[in-house]
Amino acid sequence: MESFFQSLDLNSYVPGAIAWATNILLAALILIIGLWISGKAYKAVYGIGKKYERLDDTLFRFFGSCVRYLILAFVFIAVLNRFGVETTSIVALIGAAGLAVGLALQGTMSNLAAGVMLLIFRPYKVDEFAEVAGTFGKVTEIDLFTTVLQTFDNQKIIIPNGEIWGKQITNHSFHEIRGVDMTFGVAYDEDIDKARAVINKVLAEHPHVLKDPAPFVEVSELNNSSVDFIVRPFCKGEHYFDIKFSVPELVKKALDEAKIEIPFPHRKVILVNESK
Repeated sequence: MESFFQSLDLNSYVPGAIAWATNILLAALILIIGLWISGKAYKAVYGIGKKYERLDDTLFRFFGSCVRYLILAFVFIAVLNRFGVETTSIVALIGAAGLAVGLALQGTMSNLAAGVMLLIFRPYKVDEFAEVAGTFGKVTEIDLFTTVLQTFDNQKIIIPNGEIWGKQITNHSFHEIRGVDMTFGVAYDEDIDKARAVINKVLAEHPHVLKDPAPFVEVSELNNSSVDFIVRPFCKGEHYFDIKFSVPELVKKALDEAKIEIPFPHRKVILVNESK
């Protein structure tokens, strides 16, 4: 037995064991420090979005995650390097994989890029009414890839951000006060001033029509069979649709009560007797 232990050269194993122990300790230290730094970086980037009200939290949460995982990738490579693993090929492999994924997800990447721009410039926000990609509704959700609208008939419309950015976006809730454009026609034989007074009276009695700015009621066009008034009362944004769908009925009733004719298109036909 003594001869067996004597045959083992323990001194040859000690340096290797110490080297492995040192590498393990250094790798653990690198990993702990890397995790700490990545967490701090995430909080720092996310804190920028929380600090400024105009900046969107979703966008900076995404940026924070990108920074954190980028740091962790370098930490992983550094840990492998401590154990003598050749990391050059790993970096090249990751780069090639990233390129392949990017090419395969070109449409998704365009939606992501558009989502980043929407979250930076914020042409509309959640709970606002907007018209995007030909669809009108209340914005219920904005993320990096899609915008979700709720229509008035209570449908959920999910629109890819790539179809929104770069096209016309109409934000109906941006300004607190809005004008509501309507057109009313009266017959040519009617008194224009009397018709204007009737319309103004309807607007003055409506609870949601603002006095300042004053409603705009003027003749806009001499049509084929009517004198058309352009009518633009002003209201707070939340009362827009109440004005738009209640005032026409009130004006119709008021004009009927005042015996003012609202004409409909008609055509005059002249018959010629060719027998004479």
